[in-house]
Amino acid sequence: MDQLKCCVIIPTYNNHKTLKKVLEGVLLYTQNVIVVNDGSTDTTSDILDKFSNIRTISLPHNIGKGYALRKGFELALELGFHFAITIDSDGQHFPDDIPVLIGNLSQETSKDVLYIGARNMGQKGVPKKSSFGNKFSNFWFWVETGIRLQDTQSGYRLYPILALKDIKFFTKKFEFEIEAIVKAAWNGIEVKNIPIKVTYDVTERVSHFRPFTDFSRISLLNTYLVILTLLYIFPRDLIRKIKKKELKDFSMKTF
Repeated sequence: MDQLKCCVIIPTYNNHKTLKKVLEGVLLYTQNVIVVNDGSTDTTSDILDKFSNIRTISLPHNIGKGYALRKGFELALELGFHFAITIDSDGQHFPDDIPVLIGNLSQETSKDVLYIGARNMGQKGVPKKSSFGNKFSNFWFWVETGIRLQDTQSGYRLYPILALKDIKFFTKKFEFEIEAIVKAAWNGIEVKNIPIKVTYDVTERVSHFRPFTDFSRISLLNTYLVILTLLYIFPRDLIRKIKKKELKDFSMKTF
């Protein structure tokens, strides 16, 4: 991880029952950890005070997961990191999948790649709303980018934050994770799935995803992204293909 300049970013909001275990698991693999406390009102601050070897960002009030991730990316870039693994603090992810993500990245010829941890949505215990939401998200991601993925909603990811730094993002809540991968793909960053483990059997797990409100926000974002795809991205990519073909034909005729 040090060689690849990769850190781990953990956004957290009122997950004090699982946060300590997640931190202890992550610290087995790296000391380069950034926690973004998104305005927690529980004992999160007390827990973080006991981990003097991690960097923390404390937001004065809860804004949203997307904003917390973006603040984490900003700090990571300031510290000289090029990549960031994001892991949720609710205990559903396994820190021992960190080497899996790093191992795959180290073998990539081009490091402009964004990994999304692919969950087994057919396993026992997966909530129906999660399974439906993932299928819905996968479909619209394909419409917007032409890329088919198994899982586009997992929060366990490896972001090429250096490659993403000049892309403008505007969402602040859960929908940021959709905006990020769509705009990454539009900018030539390869988006891939990597199989990971996941559990929904954590008794202390608290999810802050609000099905109606957050699903509506994601739907509005996808509407905007589809319109942008049809009016700008598809025509742009078509023109680029035509120019590339014309340049190739010209080169063959000339040389």
